[in-house]
Amino acid sequence: MLFAINYVAAVLPALLMLGAAWTPRLRRGSTISRWRGFNVLAVVALVLASISLALELVVVRMPGWRAFDGGHFWLSPNVFGCWVSLLVQFLGTVIGVYSMRHLRGEHRQGTYIASLAVVLASVHFLLLANHWVTLIGSWMAIGLGMQRLLTFYPERGFAQLAAHKKRIADRLADLLLIVAAVLAWRAAGSGLLSVLMERVAAGARSPELTASAVLLALAVILRTALLPVHGWLIQVMEAPTPVSALLHAGVVNLGGYVLVFFAPLLGISDVAHWCLVVAGLLSTVLGGTVMITRVSLKVHLAWSTLSQMGFMLLECGLGLYELAALHLLGHSLYKAHSFLAASSAVRNTRIARLHEDGHNRRSSLLWAPLASGLVVWCVQRWLAELPWPWWWSAILALAWAPLLWLPARHRRWHALTGLAMVIGFTAAVFAVEYLPLGASFAPFEAAGPLAVAGMVFMYAGFVALQWWPHGFVSLRQWIYAGFYLDELYTVLVLRLWPQHQPGSAGSRFPATQSVPARDE
Repeated sequence: MLFAINYVAAVLPALLMLGAAWTPRLRRGSTISRWRGFNVLAVVALVLASISLALELVVVRMPGWRAFDGGHFWLSPNVFGCWVSLLVQFLGTVIGVYSMRHLRGEHRQGTYIASLAVVLASVHFLLLANHWVTLIGSWMAIGLGMQRLLTFYPERGFAQLAAHKKRIADRLADLLLIVAAVLAWRAAGSGLLSVLMERVAAGARSPELTASAVLLALAVILRTALLPVHGWLIQVMEAPTPVSALLHAGVVNLGGYVLVFFAPLLGISDVAHWCLVVAGLLSTVLGGTVMITRVSLKVHLAWSTLSQMGFMLLECGLGLYELAALHLLGHSLYKAHSFLAASSAVRNTRIARLHEDGHNRRSSLLWAPLASGLVVWCVQRWLAELPWPWWWSAILALAWAPLLWLPARHRRWHALTGLAMVIGFTAAVFAVEYLPLGASFAPFEAAGPLAVAGMVFMYAGFVALQWWPHGFVSLRQWIYAGFYLDELYTVLVLRLWPQHQPGSAGSRFPATQSVPARDE
């Protein structure tokens, strides 16, 4: 009985959001009344998502529960999926209320409401997917809904081009995912993901499963906008601010969920892990380095998303799926708040610059990784019963180090706040080992030293750029432009799939024109 109630509570949010997509057509009143109808359904869906998570946590502790046991249903809840579902529905509810005010007076709000509801419903279906058809169909529907949101202002040619580049990357990812599904389906004898997980857990190994794992990893790399298709993620900043929040805080993160869900399948292929490690590490280094050269807050946040997504996929490639799960939840909340509070952040940044707080003490750049490493070592010793690879402690120390940087005008609370954050984050990382994800994962030891070397290289770049703020002029120009990697992808896309330019029938973007990411 409890399983049935849990199932209904998990599926209803998706159905409610699907119904909300029709509110602009069913309600013939004012735009405000349409928004109110959407927001009411969103709140009800949020309550149901909370109930579903609570019931799922109870079901997990019941005797006989098995990981990814979805039976023969195409939709089936799981613990991590319920967490992400609650988070996305919460963000969708907040974004709906924010959009109602942010878009006041704008045309095409009915289309916006319908597209937002379709995206949220599709996300719920993806998080419930227990069949390849459900998974692929939901992910495709998310992409189609986001296309309409990203091109909310159809007269903006630059936004249209970025959306076109995203559409090409999505279609390539869909193709890889379909081939991966066919291979896994043949090997498992069923399209049900629960059956696939049971076969893999029982020791099933075959060339089809190995190839399916590699193609799945490549599809996720394309969907999460990692190198070399990252440019559209930076260039869609002309979309409304709540759309940016939904994209960066909810939609892009879904690649991390898919990798965590398919962790048993990925575990049988070292090639899949290497693909995630290399793409994740390169994206982390590029995004983190370019981010510190950008002035525009939204563009800065976009490059930050690239770096964070790279780091999340790096965690999955290293076999640290529990940390990727924690990272996904934390990054979603942080990025949603950052985009929705962008105007306040701009004002605070300007005030900080007036007081010359934008510069860091040079000495803190050197001792910060040592202090961060000491904190990580102490927490690890305190929780010594948990197995932990040495190289991950080094990666964490370098990742937390910027939290301990001190501004030029030193204030005591800066150091205390940074230290408290490092301690809290490190404790959360070790505590996440107890998350009931339903499976145990072994770290991918072979790629550990490479990941440490990449993080050291990135941190050394941070120190050099801040130690000599007026040096490396030529290098700074290349870094600012992202080493022109996106320009190569843009030229390739426009030559193979030319895009009509809005506002001029029959005209196209020049196939050889390089379109850099603007920083305005």
